Amino acid sequence: MDLDKYKSNHKTSYLAESLGRVLKEEEELKAILLADPSMAELAKKELLDLEEKKNTLKEQIEGILREGEEEERFPNELVLEVRAGVGGEEAALFAHKLADMYKAYAQKRGWSFIPMDESSTSIGGYKEASFEIGGNGAYKTLRFETGVHRIQRVPDTEKSGRVHTSTASVAILPIRKKTSLDVPLSDIEIEFSRSGGAGGQNVNKVETAVRLTHKPTGIVVRCTSERSQGRNREKAMGILLAKLEIIKEETEAKQYAGARKEQIGTADRSEKIRTYNILQDRITDHRVKESWHNLPTIFEGNLDLILEALEQASAEKQGVNS
Repeated sequence: MDLDKYKSNHKTSYLAESLGRVLKEEEELKAILLADPSMAELAKKELLDLEEKKNTLKEQIEGILREGEEEERFPNELVLEVRAGVGGEEAALFAHKLADMYKAYAQKRGWSFIPMDESSTSIGGYKEASFEIGGNGAYKTLRFETGVHRIQRVPDTEKSGRVHTSTASVAILPIRKKTSLDVPLSDIEIEFSRSGGAGGQNVNKVETAVRLTHKPTGIVVRCTSERSQGRNREKAMGILLAKLEIIKEETEAKQYAGARKEQIGTADRSEKIRTYNILQDRITDHRVKESWHNLPTIFEGNLDLILEALEQASAEKQGVNS
């Protein structure tokens, strides 16, 4: 038993101190018994009580550690990225609609939903945008949303009634408190600029927006949500590490085909995962080959049935492959 390890963890330190006292009492009692065996009968009940206390404390510590491992695997914070794909302005409008859908879902769950950086088109679409989502179970619930989403509809500007198909990509990036990656600062180029946006007279006077470029991969991350340069830099670094972790996972998934079979599109951002057919009022997830109707309510954030189907399919696949 690594008592020092438990004491160094702030979540288990108090219980570890109690466990240490119980272990010490147990050792002292056993030492008395060695010196005077006639005390065995008197000490028997006390030893049983100490054993029960010890086991209870161990179970509590292990339970906290398991929760910590679960939270590390499925953190409660993530970054949602939406990006317009094929289809010009229609794709940008779809990207915005997806962002609004996830925002509505987050609000229903009581999660936070904070814009981090937004690049809009002239008619209100998103070229790309990123948002910070925080709440219990956030990543575990949304992790299967990564991939290419496709919409089929007749645009308002289409006079002939022709159906247009456009796409937007979604990326769900878990923000973990620990990372196995060691990224040298020399690999990162940091730029500062003034945050955009309407507001009072102090807007745009201070360079608080942060742009990070990871030179080996060319990944660019920008954060403008915070008022301080330091906080934006911290958040941008978290997103950059999350993106590099995803790349690492994608590489490993390709190297080990078995791991890929256990997943439902969690590590391939180029995979077409879902089609939203407006004319037929139908949404189809191609990974589980299921469809749902009433698209207006789904776009209002009623995603539970879809997310539950994905979770169930993932659990079944893992059961088959385990």
